[in-house]
Amino acid sequence: MKDGKTTNIFLSGVGGQGAILASNILAEVFIKAGYDVKKAEVHGMAQRGGDVTTHFRFGKKVYSPLIKYGDVDYLLSFELLEAIRYINWVKPEGKIIINNQKILPPAVSLGQMEYPKDVVKVFKKYFKENVYAIDGQEIARKLGNIQAANVVLVGAFSNFFPEVKDEQFVDAIKSLLAPKLHDLNIKAFYEGKKAL
Repeated sequence: MKDGKTTNIFLSGVGGQGAILASNILAEVFIKAGYDVKKAEVHGMAQRGGDVTTHFRFGKKVYSPLIKYGDVDYLLSFELLEAIRYINWVKPEGKIIINNQKILPPAVSLGQMEYPKDVVKVFKKYFKENVYAIDGQEIARKLGNIQAANVVLVGAFSNFFPEVKDEQFVDAIKSLLAPKLHDLNIKAFYEGKKAL
């Protein structure tokens, strides 16, 4: 970031997990921190529990929102299978933050396919200590609402950018969410920071 390079973040999840909101929080934060930000979302079947992805890039000057295959610095995944789907997009030195949650796709529910085993172990085989599994849903459940798991992951992710102040994340949460959701999501953010 400091050397003028563009940082590539790929977010993946399932419709309804709040992956788009998480990318909007990041956009707000990095724009306010003075960076040029570009992002592109794919959420065609999101309302039916389908794949949701966001290409998110920031730097001094960013010319395209799309990340090249194999050029992801950070993979932020809200579901285990959606993480493994994009493993080849991550640079060898990339960092992976995974929500330790399984959402069974229809083919698995119908018994036509098996859900991959030991997803986190597969990532650790290739990325060693750069893999961070967070029990985002469980942390959010203890706070009173499992829908805050996305903000828990944003909190964990924020640890990689110490130059961006926590208050900037809190301000973004407040600007993007209804006032009645502020307290819960601010707590979720700080619990996520502690979880990494």
